[in-house]
Amino acid sequence: MGGNIFGKALTLITFGESHGIAVGGVLDGFPAGIDIDADFIQQRLNARRPGQSRLTTRRDESDKIEILSGVFENKSLGTPIAFLIRNKDVRPEDYEHVKMVYRPSHADYTYEKKYGIRDYRGGGRASARETAARVAAGAFAMLLLDKHGIKITAWTSGIGTVSTGIAGFDASDIEKSPVRCPDEEASEKMIKLLEETEKEGDTLGGTVSCLIKGVPPSLGEPVFDKLNAELSKAMMSINAVKGFETGDGFGMAMKKGSEVNDLFINKNGKIRTETNHSGGIQGGISNGEDIFFRVAFKPVPTIMKPQKTVDREGNETILINKGRHDVCVVPRAVPVVEAMAALVLADHLLRNTTSRQ
Repeated sequence: MGGNIFGKALTLITFGESHGIAVGGVLDGFPAGIDIDADFIQQRLNARRPGQSRLTTRRDESDKIEILSGVFENKSLGTPIAFLIRNKDVRPEDYEHVKMVYRPSHADYTYEKKYGIRDYRGGGRASARETAARVAAGAFAMLLLDKHGIKITAWTSGIGTVSTGIAGFDASDIEKSPVRCPDEEASEKMIKLLEETEKEGDTLGGTVSCLIKGVPPSLGEPVFDKLNAELSKAMMSINAVKGFETGDGFGMAMKKGSEVNDLFINKNGKIRTETNHSGGIQGGISNGEDIFFRVAFKPVPTIMKPQKTVDREGNETILINKGRHDVCVVPRAVPVVEAMAALVLADHLLRNTTSRQ
């Protein structure tokens, strides 16, 4: 299977299946001498792990990370960092009923057509369980970015028909909400909507917004490796993501140039832009302003309602799902979005360093 390696100067390869022995990864290109806070890495994994609230899947995983190499006396060695996250609460028997049929809007059919075989236990490699490895690697990247004053904050900005445009909130407000929405009023409405939808046996999609502060101008490459293109690829590689936009995004398509051009100004001796419709990226390169983007997630395809489908022989059948699933992945996807953003920025930070040597 190809496509398991992400990045160029800083590369990550992940491995593992949903109900296999473990998931994990190898992070290569990470510089030596960086302080490694194992507690911080574990905190990031705790934010993504299943079973953390009544609004998430009942699968109970501690997601305890085991760092196998690349770290000594709490500092990075500059050698490959390998880590493992064991699967504990596995129940492959929950998926016997889908062994011979294709679940609507899952990767069952496409995986089998591509490889001629699939791990039907929770979707195997196609499961969001794989993102645990991304969050762990992203935590390492965040430790590197912190040395350069770069801070990434993501939050739930919409679930179903409920959304928030709140700005200027305290980052600590995000974790006070079970759905990771810093707007208390919107958070309560989201929770109520999730509870109602769960009772119906259905699921919901939503959006995650992300703000990145402290990014210096010059990150990103001008053609195929534009910073916005790299962020887009990173986000679109996350399970259930169907949309991505930077800055004013699709809203700019309905505006005039005079309405969305970011005019340059001299602010206290520094070149800045008067507005930030571009979302901190121009010509594919960071301009020193805050980077802002949004990610759209589709509803979880596993619903507790009968659905028409076909089996491997093409015979029509009715699928009634079982097992433990999120009503909405968005709250648990927030740390995944932050992790992938961190990996992109860390990669380009190191690429910039190399190109200037």
